[in-house]
Amino acid sequence: MPIDPDVLVGATLPEIAFTWTESDVLLYHLAVVAGAAPGDNLSRQALRWTVEGDRLQVLPSFGIVAPTFHLTEPPHELPGCDIDLSHVLHGTQAIEVHRSIPASGSVTVTSRITDVWDKGSAAVIVQEGTATAADGTDLWSTRSSMFVRGEGGWGGERGPSVARLEVPERDPDLDTSYATTPQQALLYRLCGDRNPLHADPEFAKGAGFPAPILHGLCSYGIVLRTLTEQLLGGDSTRVAGFGVKFAGVVFPGDTLTTRGWKSGDGQYVVTVTTQEGKVVLSNAIAEVA
Repeated sequence: MPIDPDVLVGATLPEIAFTWTESDVLLYHLAVVAGAAPGDNLSRQALRWTVEGDRLQVLPSFGIVAPTFHLTEPPHELPGCDIDLSHVLHGTQAIEVHRSIPASGSVTVTSRITDVWDKGSAAVIVQEGTATAADGTDLWSTRSSMFVRGEGGWGGERGPSVARLEVPERDPDLDTSYATTPQQALLYRLCGDRNPLHADPEFAKGAGFPAPILHGLCSYGIVLRTLTEQLLGGDSTRVAGFGVKFAGVVFPGDTLTTRGWKSGDGQYVVTVTTQEGKVVLSNAIAEVA
């Protein structure tokens, strides 16, 4: 069987030690459309995302992609797994920020597989990781799940069911839209995700899609930057965490509408839809320091 839960669950992945620079941060910010609004080239606040120097700040979602930022090959296989990349979709993603991420630095990431769930028609693989600086300080932690179509049905546990998050019954505190560009995925793939599903039309068709799809983490970054800009005064240090469920597919060129509601102390509930009204990010919670 392509997935061996006995091998996979509890597996500790090889440590990844890596260094990033201001240039890496700038490329990432451009890939999640920082500086794209009219007048951003003249705005001191907007330029905090796109120009190096003391004022450069880091969007926390950069921590998710930083460990693989300089990879130029498709993702490597996990222990106990022999799966086709065309069957893999991002299920959920969350980051918890322990310290503000510097514009350049070095950390070591340790990761492990915590669960594998049998959803019948698919398998869900859950992974957790922590980025630690040389002095032993944890900078951020991540948790993600990968949805592998066609790899369920071995009789394993289905895992917990997550109730759909209800949004407040009032007008949102944020309601804004952004039209992604046709080359959005081609730019974002330079941040380390070279899965051909996002660039090769024939590969995408073989996976059941009419065209290459946008990386879920690109949408994730676009939305978090939008929330930071419009609800937190553009101050990335106020982001304590951000977690979402990827509920639908986005194609380069789609328009993403982000709505956010303040919900209690230090929290925003968020939904993201396309121009067709299709929900693409659900159960989204932004934690604010």
